[in-house]
Amino acid sequence: MTTSSAKVPVNFIRGWPAPSLLPASKLKAASATVLSDPKLFVPGLEYGPDPGYQPLREELACFLGDFFGVAPDPRRICITGGASQNVACLLQSFTDPAYTQAVWVVAPCYHLICPILEDSGFRNRLRSIPEDEEGMRVDLLEEGLKEFENAKPRDPVYKELSPDRKAYRHIIYVVPTCSNPSGKTMTPARRRAIVEVARSYDCLVICDDVYDFLTWPVLSPPPSSTAPAASLVPSPPPLPRLVDLDRALGPSPHDAASGGHFGHVVSNGSFSKILGPGMRTGWAEGSPALAHGLSATGSSRSGGAPSQLAAAIACEVLRCGALEDHLRDLVRPALQRRHGLLVDAARRELAPLGVEFVSRNWEADGVGIYGGYFLWLRLGEGLPGASEVAKRCKEHENLIIAAGQMFAVKGDEQAVDLDRNVRLCFSYLDEALMVEGVERLAHVLRTWNEPLGPDSQRDQGLNMATFK
Repeated sequence: MTTSSAKVPVNFIRGWPAPSLLPASKLKAASATVLSDPKLFVPGLEYGPDPGYQPLREELACFLGDFFGVAPDPRRICITGGASQNVACLLQSFTDPAYTQAVWVVAPCYHLICPILEDSGFRNRLRSIPEDEEGMRVDLLEEGLKEFENAKPRDPVYKELSPDRKAYRHIIYVVPTCSNPSGKTMTPARRRAIVEVARSYDCLVICDDVYDFLTWPVLSPPPSSTAPAASLVPSPPPLPRLVDLDRALGPSPHDAASGGHFGHVVSNGSFSKILGPGMRTGWAEGSPALAHGLSATGSSRSGGAPSQLAAAIACEVLRCGALEDHLRDLVRPALQRRHGLLVDAARRELAPLGVEFVSRNWEADGVGIYGGYFLWLRLGEGLPGASEVAKRCKEHENLIIAAGQMFAVKGDEQAVDLDRNVRLCFSYLDEALMVEGVERLAHVLRTWNEPLGPDSQRDQGLNMATFK
């Protein structure tokens, strides 16, 4: 029997872009342009203004306006050090531990968001809200918010926020498009409902809008790796962002009470998935008041914009059209193919064993659409739990998979049962290894009740007793 250590490792957890998807040549050219022109490298290498590198704000406003069909306005944009860093800044600038009641997190959730929320004083105040086929359950969200209506919060006591910033009563965290880990995309009706609830209960919705540019039509069979991008079905038009739905409604009563139109949604964007995580650059888009207030975060006031040189390089990649070329010609076709290969392998190897998954998360003009980085599996009732499956995969197949409990909301883990779920990432692995990894997972499930050998008899007995 081949031992685990003798097998090539297959890691389905790593949610990175594959090395082949990194635009090194485009970034090299953009860097050479920036570092050759004093008009670009002097502001790029100096402290930047609090809201960020102004040329990038302007380029992003046009890029986002064209993509989402909204009027561009650089005043709505604040340049950040990436999506994760910006969540921390948003919490510093728009919450107060004595005033903000709770943080409502979609479950399953992006697992690394919980420590960021806890670091801002919300330990034991994170609340799970499950998804259904349309996205976060707004009915359960509103039920939870109503429980706090009779509480009389103190004024903010730990932070001096006014007049540039305010504290919201609640924070809501969602990934509306191609959610990590479930891959689900929130319907337009559900997006409007969340915005309406947020406006009623003085919530700030933090939307990680990091996958909106990474969607594609589901083709069967998957396209060849040599198929030209121009031959593929064009990407679908994007669904409306929550931030645009909120802006269209104008100021809420809570906005009037706070003395400024801060709005109730912020779109948290990042270059990590579309250029490279090492850029450490992103943007926040909200109302002009919210963008200005975010730029007033103490660390930005002290150090200037958090990613000034990287922002100047990203600006040049945008300005010359290289980013759109990169997405159209390389990233989307590659992810489309990888997703198709993974789905085909899962359909062939796992579905007959009782494993369920969704291969498309919405439709546009009758064509199934998928996007993001992840495929979310559900193990059938006759199969063992995901945590035990993950353990055996690692020990006997050198296969690393993410069991569902990894994506439970910290402190509220029991609210949503995730131990029949597994997340597989298709963005990073070599294509052949990705398919082999599915075959290894299928082998573990198929042979679950077979003896594993003398070194594993004790563990096998425990596992069989658990899952009879």
